[in-house]
Amino acid sequence: MMKLRSLFFASILQLLILTLYYSTTTSAQISPVQSPQASTPAPGFNTVPLVPVTPSGAPTPNILPKSPSIDIIQILKKAKRFSVLIRLLKTTQLINQLNSQLVTSSSSDSSSGGLTLFAPEDNAFSKLKPGFLNSLSDRHKVELLQFHTLSSFISISNFDTLTNPVQTQAGDDAKRLQLNVTTSGGSHVSMTTGTVNATVTGTVYTDNKLAIYQVDKVLVPLDLVLPAKAPAPAPVSKGDSAKPDDRSKSSSAKDDDDENNDLPAEASGAGYSNVDGMWLALVFGMVLLAGEAML
Repeated sequence: MMKLRSLFFASILQLLILTLYYSTTTSAQISPVQSPQASTPAPGFNTVPLVPVTPSGAPTPNILPKSPSIDIIQILKKAKRFSVLIRLLKTTQLINQLNSQLVTSSSSDSSSGGLTLFAPEDNAFSKLKPGFLNSLSDRHKVELLQFHTLSSFISISNFDTLTNPVQTQAGDDAKRLQLNVTTSGGSHVSMTTGTVNATVTGTVYTDNKLAIYQVDKVLVPLDLVLPAKAPAPAPVSKGDSAKPDDRSKSSSAKDDDDENNDLPAEASGAGYSNVDGMWLALVFGMVLLAGEAML
């Protein structure tokens, strides 16, 4: 009897131990797991682009979003250091032409084309001679802006592929519109125009069609400093092409007439004509004949 009671209590004790073990394991399995916190970007890392490349918000499935239009003025405004350049682009209305070229270049599938703009900051314009901008005509202001623009996209790593003198939108005059570019150390870019030595100091904006680089000086071409070109001589008409001998004869005859007109009466025939001399000789002869008759 005592043996059966001992076995009964031993079974009860094992059952309690097993029940306690399983209850602890089950509670550990069903306890909620704390989700990890979202990681934050490293301080100082700017995740917002200067100009968004894609429209805001998620695109509709199966519909390709339209490529956004690029506005050079808006890019320069966000940089907050190109107010003089913005005013020039607006007053000359050259900005309309540049934006149109960007639209055409963006709609094309070709990898060529695009624009590269060298943007002088406001401090660069303050280095110009006082009154220089106001002395320029509207045509020369357009030329000045076009001299800062290349009709192709040039990345910072491709400046060493340019051939000097670099042709700008101002024209291809190698003397009066020369722009020479030199690179050193990979990202150091220098430019000279014959009147100004400038340096690229930073990148304002770049994608696969538009590149805007900040320069520390205004790129003044020689054409705005040198005297204006002399006009071409007028062509000689066929009627005016007389023979040299004829011209010399006519000019010498005219000179003789002028000399005779300027001489006094004594030097131009002593004041008597040939007819007067004949009458005098005739009268003198008649007087001699009359004198002999009287004798």
